[in-house]
Amino acid sequence: MDNRPIGFFDSGLGGLTCIPYLMDALPTERIIYFGDTARTPYGSKAVSTIRAFSFEISDFLVESGVKMIVIACNTVSSTCIDDLRKRHPSTPILGIISPAAHTTANICGPENRIGVIGTKATIQSNAYRTKILGYNRELDIAQTACPALVPLIEEGIILHEIMDLSIRYYLDHFISYNAIDTLVLGCTHYPLIRNNIQKLYPNLRIVDPSQEILRSIGDALARYGIFAASAGAEHTFYASDLSENFVNMIRRIFESTNPNIVFKTIDAETLRRGRNGANHGY
Repeated sequence: MDNRPIGFFDSGLGGLTCIPYLMDALPTERIIYFGDTARTPYGSKAVSTIRAFSFEISDFLVESGVKMIVIACNTVSSTCIDDLRKRHPSTPILGIISPAAHTTANICGPENRIGVIGTKATIQSNAYRTKILGYNRELDIAQTACPALVPLIEEGIILHEIMDLSIRYYLDHFISYNAIDTLVLGCTHYPLIRNNIQKLYPNLRIVDPSQEILRSIGDALARYGIFAASAGAEHTFYASDLSENFVNMIRRIFESTNPNIVFKTIDAETLRRGRNGANHGY
């Protein structure tokens, strides 16, 4: 048994969509979440920049005493998960892409047309295509980047005509041209607009990686024997910019579960130097 918290991180608030599933299934586990809201979005940045930011955050989480890190960010999972595992070999690190790819391959056959949407970095990495085809070579997969969606979601522009117009701008031709029937939400921000997408395209089957990661977390906790014996005192949510949108989104997501939540801010310079004041080199 291990009562240390599980660390989650994302480029912003999208990774929050993973947390309710964990709280429902594993209520004794405590969470430390970091959202890099001051530097979001990651998807349009150079891989070297994404890697440097991810090193800073993972260092912070390890120094905070987490027992496991969940990369609740498709961009990071698709570009530098192997680098993070090399950097922290004693800490289990889970990515969000493999579980969703496995589910997609299991529920689809050659008759289906799979669409993957994500950030530019995620789509350019071909991570979803590679993983899905690794499970089933017969599947038909199309991909497209939707770079404007994350900034809109981060600004809280969800229940608004602008969001629906943006979704249609990216997906109308993509879905019709490729005859898509199964859509993989290749960004943890996108579950926050799942209802918008389902309303616009009611016949789509949607795969939500934020939900699929739960099985991998449970498997890893069992494999390493690190389930929590009792519920922790509180969940801590860090942000590099503790904006009103970030706080409101957390309260909106968790209003039904009412967890004990603490909000904290940690700026980029503190991340770079680490909790002990050392200037990390990348």
